[in-house]
Amino acid sequence: MNKITLTTCAALLAAGTATAQDNPTVGGAEMFPEKTIAANASNAPNLTTLVTAVTEAGLVDTLNGPGPFTVFAPTNRAFERITDESLNALLANEQQLRQVLTCHVVAANADANAIVGMIADDNGAHPVPTVGGCTLTATLEGGTVVLTDENGREARVIQSDVTQSNGVVHVIDRVLLPAGQAAM
Repeated sequence: MNKITLTTCAALLAAGTATAQDNPTVGGAEMFPEKTIAANASNAPNLTTLVTAVTEAGLVDTLNGPGPFTVFAPTNRAFERITDESLNALLANEQQLRQVLTCHVVAANADANAIVGMIADDNGAHPVPTVGGCTLTATLEGGTVVLTDENGREARVIQSDVTQSNGVVHVIDRVLLPAGQAAM
């Protein structure tokens, strides 16, 4: 991919998202770069299911920790794509919930430009190892970063580069699952 295409892809990925210095909003709630991922997420009305899941899994302290983290944060609508029965079972199983959630976390601070660059460097498909032991595959489709889990489920980044004190959040439209949990 040439430099102009990379720049265009990065611009498209970030389109419609304010810079961190402008305090972007997520779900209408202002995000503050001096607050942690957990603190900011708890204020976003479109991330309430994620916040509940993080609390149930005992991961609040981790996401309040120093990081750095890149979190691919599924919206409430993303969780609604899971049946109520499967979601309730997941929320009741702390070990499984922790694995699902940590498959959305990378132990690095990767903004949109870095992700697009890694995709280009790897000829269009970059492996993304997560804290939960999953490997996601990042690709570009029409300027949008798409993450594919080990089951072939795809999530699109719908808002990128929400800077936090301990990393960055990219909001996604689907819950990603570890291998073997495609039935949700």
